Amino acid sequence: MKVLIINGPNLNLLGTRKPLVYGQKSLKEVNEFVEGYFKKVDLVFFQSNHEGEIIDKIHEADSEFDGIVLNAGAFTHYSYAIRDAIEAISKPVIEVHISNVAVREEFRHKSVIGDVVVGSIVGLGIYGYVLAVQALAHQHRRK
Repeated sequence: MKVLIINGPNLNLLGTRKPLVYGQKSLKEVNEFVEGYFKKVDLVFFQSNHEGEIIDKIHEADSEFDGIVLNAGAFTHYSYAIRDAIEAISKPVIEVHISNVAVREEFRHKSVIGDVVVGSIVGLGIYGYVLAVQALAHQHRRK
């Protein structure tokens, strides 16, 4: 099984940006943490601050991966283009947020991608990525 983990804008600043909200681990450390859980899942990590690059990666993933874990960052709340890209592919996508967006600023309460992903994991820190990969692996085995 092959899973793409996409991290959106500002997630390259993990470890230094609001560590009380997002934790003290860098994106590299987060990726290593997630990899440590999986020996039989091929994980590929991608991060971009650019909406178009994320859309292109989602399109590519449809033919190269069995599923996607997506932390779209702020794009979650307003990128209908990313929403449409998810809707256009056949592979399952799970939305992940490190913080609990429901208790943060009002604009973070709405996910425009929520209705096209198979599930959302919020507020469980970086462990949310692990749970998302586990869920995709479980779905994949059931096919």
